[in-house]
Amino acid sequence: MKVRQRRFGNGLAVLAGARPDVLAAAPGARARFVALGGVLLSTGGLAAVSAAFAVHMALGVWWPFALLVGLGWGAVIVNLDRMLLVGMAHDASLKRNLVMAVPRVGLALVLGVVVATPLTLQVFHKEIDTEIVQMQAEAADAYRAGLEADTRFAHLPALEERIASQESIVASGGVADAGLTGVRAEVTAKQTVLDQAVSTGRQLEAKAQCELDGTCGTGERGSGTAYQQARAAADAQAAVVASARSSLDAAVAASSAAEGRSAQLAGSSLDGDRAEVARLTAEQDRLQTAFDATNEGSGGILLRLEALDRLGNENGTLAMAQFMLSLLFMCVEILPVLMKLLLNFAPPSAYDRLAALRDSGDVEIEELAQESRLTVAQAKEELLVLAERERVDRQKAAILARRRAAIADLAAGRPEQTPTAPTAEPAEPPRQSWDTGPILGLARNAAARTVRSVRRRPADRVPTAV
Repeated sequence: MKVRQRRFGNGLAVLAGARPDVLAAAPGARARFVALGGVLLSTGGLAAVSAAFAVHMALGVWWPFALLVGLGWGAVIVNLDRMLLVGMAHDASLKRNLVMAVPRVGLALVLGVVVATPLTLQVFHKEIDTEIVQMQAEAADAYRAGLEADTRFAHLPALEERIASQESIVASGGVADAGLTGVRAEVTAKQTVLDQAVSTGRQLEAKAQCELDGTCGTGERGSGTAYQQARAAADAQAAVVASARSSLDAAVAASSAAEGRSAQLAGSSLDGDRAEVARLTAEQDRLQTAFDATNEGSGGILLRLEALDRLGNENGTLAMAQFMLSLLFMCVEILPVLMKLLLNFAPPSAYDRLAALRDSGDVEIEELAQESRLTVAQAKEELLVLAERERVDRQKAAILARRRAAIADLAAGRPEQTPTAPTAEPAEPPRQSWDTGPILGLARNAAARTVRSVRRRPADRVPTAV
């Protein structure tokens, strides 16, 4: 168990940027790096959960797949945070630390905002869901009002009123037609004239009767002159009543005919108007249904952010809680960089000094090795030049020897023999003092001794435990 814990701690230390070889020489720094590694894992875990929530809210994917995406995003965040930590070496200079820290803190702050947003939305998801329902209802009402104001459906209310009027006219047989007011006024006027004529006729009839009975007028019974005059007036009024009744009948007949025509016209146009209303209503319902389907399925991350913003504007307590929660998540994200920045302002620890010493030693070793390689290469080049120079000297000596032999033959009187075939060069004398083999061997031995001496030098400077 202890071995596993130690391995896990070593893994956290390496994750935080610790060098195992230097950490073995300075074990006191192990706890610090293990803590930094734990913080990195914490930020990665928050990032993974945040990304899983974001993918599920934005795309509505299956939770296991969202968790896989979240784990990948968490690994990316851990790698970025580790890069920020490793790139901040210990430096006592305030200016250099600030120059290194400002862009890293800015990047960590951006990552913190990205990580904190989905988590904040998830914490307030109940309030956000309620607000989204209200926002969707408001959007549906606004779309309905927009449809009613649309030019395609602007005449629909008037068409519906006309249909209701036509139905009333058809049901009443044309009586409910407001356009027949003049005709009905004529009937009323004729009825009034008839009523007056009938009333006057009844009065004249009663007067003639009482003249006949002697109960009024002259007071004499019988059909005298007064009676005859009263009777003549009553008969004349009866003709007036008959004429008024005839006029009323004609007006009533005209009104009835007009009402019949009105009912017929209303019935003939009613079917077309009903079909047009049905078509327009169906088109309105189709557009509204399509919008409602889109509106109800628009609960993505952008709408949730808008709902959270509205809630914050309406409720100050919720706005403060949202701010503090987002600040907490962002602080967790930038905590590794802040810790590294604070440690850089502290005096260099044993780990920092050993790491710097190891780095400088590696640089010196590489410089000495490079110098040795240059020395060996230069010696080889010089030996090759000497060997080439010796070969050229031997060729010159051979040419001069053949020339002297030819001159001696001519001086002795012997004709110069022209060889039919090229003669082979005389064998080169054996190499002795200028042989390149022993010289190259000595150069290689000298280079090997130089490299061994260079490798032994850091042992005097670096502690034995390393």
